[in-house]
Amino acid sequence: MVVLGQLLDILGTLGACECRGPVDRDTKLRGLALYDPSDPQVAADDQVMLGVGIDTPAGAAGLLSRGDAAVVVLRGRFSLDEGVARAAREAGTPVVLVDPGVSWGQLVAVIHTLVFGEHAAAKAAAPGGLFDLADTIAGAVDGSVTIEDVQARVLAYSHRQQDVDQARLLTILGRRVPDETLAALRTQGVFAHLDDSDEPLFVPALSSELTARVVVAVRAGRELLGSVWVEVDQPLSPGQNAALVAGARVAATHLLTSRASADLERRVEADLVRSLIEGAADAPAALLRLGLPGTDLRVIALRADGGADAVLLAARHATVGFTWARPGRSALVGDVLYTVLSGGKDADAARAWVRALARDLPSDATLWAGIGGPADLSQLPASRSEADESLAVHMSDPDTELPVTYDAVWDRILLRRLAGAAAAGRMPTSGPVVDLARHDAEHGTEYVPTLRALLRAQGDLREASARLAVHPNTVRYRLRKMSEATRLELDDPRKRLAMMIALEVGAAMSE
Repeated sequence: MVVLGQLLDILGTLGACECRGPVDRDTKLRGLALYDPSDPQVAADDQVMLGVGIDTPAGAAGLLSRGDAAVVVLRGRFSLDEGVARAAREAGTPVVLVDPGVSWGQLVAVIHTLVFGEHAAAKAAAPGGLFDLADTIAGAVDGSVTIEDVQARVLAYSHRQQDVDQARLLTILGRRVPDETLAALRTQGVFAHLDDSDEPLFVPALSSELTARVVVAVRAGRELLGSVWVEVDQPLSPGQNAALVAGARVAATHLLTSRASADLERRVEADLVRSLIEGAADAPAALLRLGLPGTDLRVIALRADGGADAVLLAARHATVGFTWARPGRSALVGDVLYTVLSGGKDADAARAWVRALARDLPSDATLWAGIGGPADLSQLPASRSEADESLAVHMSDPDTELPVTYDAVWDRILLRRLAGAAAAGRMPTSGPVVDLARHDAEHGTEYVPTLRALLRAQGDLREASARLAVHPNTVRYRLRKMSEATRLELDDPRKRLAMMIALEVGAAMSE
């Protein structure tokens, strides 16, 4: 069952969306009502009221005074002024104004999907699915058709694909437009045209493998949802162009209803995943609803350049459909995407999942990833912390191979934790490491690097000298001088361990 907050969030993705009045995001929505000026009973308090025909603030205020709807949805170019806000407060009903570029048909399809479910909405929106639509468009324009999303992934194609070029063949087989084809089309200004225009564009043949095409944008309001492509020999006639534009509008309704359903499912999934990684009381029930086992789980933390928007793109790749065939369950928290993945005690499955996700992202995107240690249900919050720490290691050293696993960098993470503890308190103001660092600063010596090399070489002078690229006698000389500057006690195991920790914590704090 959808609640008001979810409806408002999804309507907000359709472009400009203005809201006035009191909002209880937990209000449950169970039905739709259509404004009828002749009907004194406007709507129930659990229904979404669609204010078709209301195109002024006065009309909106009048509608709000007549009923008890859970929310009133309007569309138009006017603004919800203070009079509307006052009427909404007095009625206790929020009112939402959606971008006029989104048609009532598209709004009805999206809201119907959320309130009644995807299958009922699909019947209300248009007969048949996207593949049927592709066949219908192909028949109207006399050419083979593909319908693609904004990431150039193929959503549907017509059965008629005879004598298509190599680029189209590779597109259908790979379910995505090849990078070489995208680059060639981009140089012709095709994607710039799709961003700015709803008119079909004829693209002449660019090579024997990339013959002529016509493309039109699929858009809802100002948002580009995808495109429809027709392989042709020559430009379309005006009638064919009109049929193609009409088909793109129907495709927009399909994509909106599909996305609304997926967005809602993604939000439900995200709430359940947060229960797992935060150790909530309902975590056992969340685990069952997500269809995950109770053991051998790992938490993966992902970030991408571009902030939350870029990670949201990764999230949509990671959560395509709420199906049990998909291996992980994900939640976007801030600008970090967390995925709970089942894959055994080793990290191979998690590494393979991250690398497959990286391959599906645009070539100019940079992905950072950290994988927590293996966990059962009760240990998932700890695995989430380990994933965060592994992600921090990766982001501090981007040359590290993607992804970073806790199993491989636990030592660096431990030292980072010690560095954090030291930063929260106070590091020793005396002792060998502090004394040698002060001596280096005052006299230009290199005693701290020498001590680090000796400890890492476990006291082997030759190995330490090789690490420092100096003669062993130089190390011996420095060691004598270091013993004069401070009390080293290199023969005491506990002192050696403490010095190693102090050196590594200092290095971690300076990163």
